[in-house]
Amino acid sequence: MSRPASTTADRSQPRTWVDNAVRLIEADARRSADTHLLRYPLPSAWGERCGLQLYLKDETTHITGSLKHRLARSLFLYALCNGWIDEHTTVIEASSGSTAVSEAYFAALLGLPFIAVMPSSTSASKIALIESQGGRCHFVDESSQVYAEAERLAEETGGHYIDQFTNAERATDWRGNNNIAESIFEQMRDEAHPVPDWIVVGAGTGGTSATIGRYIRYRRHATRLCVVDPENSAFFPAYAQDDPDVVTGSSSRIEGIGRPRVEPSFLPGVVDRMVVVPDAASVAAAWHASKVLGRRVGPSTGTNLWGAFGLLAEMKAEGCRGSVVTLLADSGDRYADTYFCDEWLTSQGLAPSAFESALTDFERSGRWP
Repeated sequence: MSRPASTTADRSQPRTWVDNAVRLIEADARRSADTHLLRYPLPSAWGERCGLQLYLKDETTHITGSLKHRLARSLFLYALCNGWIDEHTTVIEASSGSTAVSEAYFAALLGLPFIAVMPSSTSASKIALIESQGGRCHFVDESSQVYAEAERLAEETGGHYIDQFTNAERATDWRGNNNIAESIFEQMRDEAHPVPDWIVVGAGTGGTSATIGRYIRYRRHATRLCVVDPENSAFFPAYAQDDPDVVTGSSSRIEGIGRPRVEPSFLPGVVDRMVVVPDAASVAAAWHASKVLGRRVGPSTGTNLWGAFGLLAEMKAEGCRGSVVTLLADSGDRYADTYFCDEWLTSQGLAPSAFESALTDFERSGRWP
């Protein structure tokens, strides 16, 4: 006699470890105050006097020192709550940058092994930062190989490929829950122009621009979103041509932003304007801002500021009053042997001198080339 077909399938497991993992990440967030919103000092002759203000959301104050701390926290919570990570999981990411540093931190917080898959050309200083957080670095010859190698390692180890490039836009609650957009608007509330005319960000995964763009629409703000893109990145041509299949075949030289392909987390429909910034201009703006602020800022912050300066000059020329907000994504101290090293810049063809006059003229007059 045949047995009756089963009517129940039960995979329930005790959630004690996962519950505690979520608690640890939430507790870590509560121990950290929100990042600062800094007023960037525009010249009084044409800045404040004309009713123009520029703000920098300073993400360097996160415990792992960059904007990517928010993303890493969201990615880990997303994976935990989807049942993809447990106490035996090796966590793997395709990243040689700040995301890997932050993810290594959260993996260590949960007692999990972490492997960052990266090109063999990655700088020794960035490798050291990842390893200082308890991560292990795994190298490939070409940057285009990192995705497939991360997937292979996850299969080989029985681990989880956390995949920032796919999951960045979906892991963050764009409606609120203290995402970066909600934080910006809350901190701007008592300023002279509390609703910014523009928010300017770069795109690496596309997750930050997706979060901010969605939040602006959800809250019905008049703010527009400008995404600045470095040379060799696929995001701008894909946006301009309305073609998500654009590939460039080469990597960005501005660390943290720009990609050779359009990543799944990039949402062009929430972007109001895109601007290509020459790589040497990003470096020039980073150097310029470092002098103004009295502290080094990273190259992607230079890209952000180059875009923000152009928008401010446009607003001044049109007689507009208002505010622009952009991000101080990470510290320039991470790049002492690269973007702040004359010899390295010369070897890369990134000498900032060609763009210094534009920055000097902007500071003096508020005009933009």
